Amino acid sequence: MRIKFLIRVNQARVWSFFILFPFILVMFLNGRLLASSPEEKAAFSTNHSQQQERRTPYSDEELFTFGRPAVSSGEQLREIAFPLGGIGTGTISLGGRGNLRDWEIFNRPGKGLNFPFTFFAIYVESDGKKFSRVLEGQLFPPYTGGHGYRREEVPGLPRFRQAVFRGEYPMAEVELSDPDLPVRVTIEAFNPFIPGDPESSGLPVAVLKYRVKNLTDKEIKITLAGSMANPIGLDGQEEFNSLFNPAFGQNVNRLVKGLVSGLYFISKKVPPDSPAYGTLALATSWPELTYLTHWVRGEWWDDLQIFWDDFSDDGQLRDLAEEDPSPDGRTDVGSLGLKAIIPAGGEVVLPFVISWHFPNLTNYFDIVREQRGRIYHPHYTRKFKDAWEVAEYLFQNLEPLENKTRHFREVFFSSTLPPYVLDAVSSQVSIIRTPTCLWLDDGRFFAFEGCSDRSGCCPLNCAHVWNYAQSLAFLFPELERSMRETDFLVNVKDDGSMVFRTSLPLGEKYWNFKPAADGQLGRIINLYRDWQISGDFAFLKKLWPQTKKALEYAWVAWDKDRDGLLEDEQHNTYDIEFFGPNSMLSGFYLGALEAGARMAEAVGDKKAAALYREIFRRGQKNYENQLWNGEYFIQKYDQALQKKYQYGEGCLSDQLLGQWLSMVAGVGRFLDEAKIKKTLESIYRYNFRENFYNFANVQRTYALADEKGLLLCTWPRGGRPPLPFPYSDEVWTGIEYHVASHLIYEGMVKEGLSLVKAVRNRYDGRRRNPWNEVECGHHYARAMSSWGLLLALSGFNYSVPEGRLGFAPALNQEDFKTFWSLGSTWGTFRQKLDLKAGKIGLFTAELNVEQGNLSLREFNFELTPTCSGAEILGVECFVNGQKVKARLERSERKLRVRFVSPLGLRTSDTLLLKVTSE
Repeated sequence: MRIKFLIRVNQARVWSFFILFPFILVMFLNGRLLASSPEEKAAFSTNHSQQQERRTPYSDEELFTFGRPAVSSGEQLREIAFPLGGIGTGTISLGGRGNLRDWEIFNRPGKGLNFPFTFFAIYVESDGKKFSRVLEGQLFPPYTGGHGYRREEVPGLPRFRQAVFRGEYPMAEVELSDPDLPVRVTIEAFNPFIPGDPESSGLPVAVLKYRVKNLTDKEIKITLAGSMANPIGLDGQEEFNSLFNPAFGQNVNRLVKGLVSGLYFISKKVPPDSPAYGTLALATSWPELTYLTHWVRGEWWDDLQIFWDDFSDDGQLRDLAEEDPSPDGRTDVGSLGLKAIIPAGGEVVLPFVISWHFPNLTNYFDIVREQRGRIYHPHYTRKFKDAWEVAEYLFQNLEPLENKTRHFREVFFSSTLPPYVLDAVSSQVSIIRTPTCLWLDDGRFFAFEGCSDRSGCCPLNCAHVWNYAQSLAFLFPELERSMRETDFLVNVKDDGSMVFRTSLPLGEKYWNFKPAADGQLGRIINLYRDWQISGDFAFLKKLWPQTKKALEYAWVAWDKDRDGLLEDEQHNTYDIEFFGPNSMLSGFYLGALEAGARMAEAVGDKKAAALYREIFRRGQKNYENQLWNGEYFIQKYDQALQKKYQYGEGCLSDQLLGQWLSMVAGVGRFLDEAKIKKTLESIYRYNFRENFYNFANVQRTYALADEKGLLLCTWPRGGRPPLPFPYSDEVWTGIEYHVASHLIYEGMVKEGLSLVKAVRNRYDGRRRNPWNEVECGHHYARAMSSWGLLLALSGFNYSVPEGRLGFAPALNQEDFKTFWSLGSTWGTFRQKLDLKAGKIGLFTAELNVEQGNLSLREFNFELTPTCSGAEILGVECFVNGQKVKARLERSERKLRVRFVSPLGLRTSDTLLLKVTSE
């Protein structure tokens, strides 16, 4: 027995050794590494990273399935708030359940500002039975509170059992169903949104269409009623939890009848120059109406009880008085009902418009404190005198505005890209319409970085944050050019330094703070982009003298020896100063020098162009020689003098930001291609985390637990400062998107898409709102870097001054379609390979102009990998079926078609190129 026992023990020891050996080896290597010199650690890290294959946390099926974004239901509806409103008008959000929330229409943000007793409801009479429901899905737990839910949210009224939400900005749908009801209701919500047409896209309205389907084989009768509290008297800063407030009194809910009918909400108490002054309308073009200008002003629960009983009895509302001002200290709720009879199996669409007009915008936010308190006016007040005029205009023009908006949505979402990419690009376009952005009556466009709950965050036109944002420039370039004019014609001082936060009124007083190196130099690159998009030479020429001064300021403040690297104190987007040459800010400098040289050549300033290029070449060489560590680019600074808030040997996610911005702007690649790719590999490997379970972060938290995200910086070779720069352990979507699109530009498509999918999984409706990516505030402008995804995946390249357009898809090359935009001119591009009997037949490229005009001298595109080795016999070009003369040039897979005479393409024109091969 003892012998058998010893044998078993020894066998166990042997097996234990084999089981534990890998762990012992890892511990040994870790111990060896801990005991190593810094040089040995670096070598180990480099070798290990080279051997480790880049991995992505998603399968090919997850990354490369194409189609439209999926619908949301259940818990995913919890955080959804889809903004409805025009550029510079504020918004009302459609909640995932079909509810209206976050009334941000008072010239300031309004997160959590919800109107009392404001909801839509339906009455249905079918086969002798009556049903009444609030037109929303069920409320979400927890159902807690000292007195339960507030009755002003009408929580006790019955709702639909199921809700399904589909959001494809700028349009959303909520489908409501209930097994107890004979109808299915779909809420269709949108705002006019037309690229290149800011006026039509800047209306202070929310359009709600209720599509009611009769599910029975018998005729049914319905009334669909909207109830709304009159808010006039509030300025948007305080809560609107009750109908009682000293700000109220003499509130009137006026009934208006005509081709457009409805309730017009005003106050006779509020003076016209007050920030609280304004008007609101709930209007319809439907002729069959019932209404209640104001509910009963009773005690206890009388008001809601009487309204609901009256509505549920027969769907007919019994009005009390057409115009009866509210007593001092309170306001009223009014209801507007639309009546219809729906035949068996039929449906009806009932339209509502909520419009608003609040003309007095208080400058409560100015970066120069003594400038605060002045009154400005939103752009829409130039066209409309009140909310009723807005409603009438909308209904008079609803058909073309809606058709153009739907057309844009269909064109955009017809792109053969993964749904989460389409979602990322389109959802962040909504930032342009939120209170993050201001569009004033003088035509100038301004913006915060983002929004706090009740105020704008970090005013105004912050140059280094808006460097990342690309959506506005490609969709509404005239508004972006307004920002450039402010940058260079107003904010560049006599010494060439640029004030990177704007104060109003323009030019009267400046913020007394140091310039931001990334903001100032990035604006120069963006000016080049804006010129390439618009082709407006007069615009460039007007801004050039101040642009030149801003670029050459670098030699006074940051690059005194003109070696092409920035050395001295450099304020930047992390709200601190970097010292010494560093990858991030010197990258901006190189991009600005090259962009500046090109603009100087265009305006005839050859001397400046030559000087910029000379410094650029020195900087290019010094950047790659001095800052490259074999894996990525770093910062070099005197650690004895600057110990806090630097990154040194860290792998900074923003280190190639200037290079990325230059790619987007059309400046192109100026760093060594191999080093760029290696750097991006390192950023992805070291900074992208697949979860945050074991990660300690004392800073702001935007990703946690099982979520995936890209850290701003890591120190894979050691050397993390005791106090690294602020935000280094955070995750910002604006950086994730620009790194993702840069990865795609350099051929690392899976890695880029993995970053995008990680972001959109975090903003899935259950965890966070898909239409509100946050950083320092809601609807943060940096997230509009997501437009770069569309540019990189389609390989879109452009130059209106040169008459050049082109595409080089990064995926699905054999059957690819994408939306493209240059603002007033936009459309689709499609390329397709026709394989016949396993042989290459015909390769076609088709450019459609859906809106606008385009003068085209050159079009370039790429052959698919399948036909890259084929002998190209020629290309035939057609505009609307008519053949045009062109010359074909080929360099490997790249094809360049030069037209003998420039093509003048207009709305609905199609350019077709047929490439024939062996």
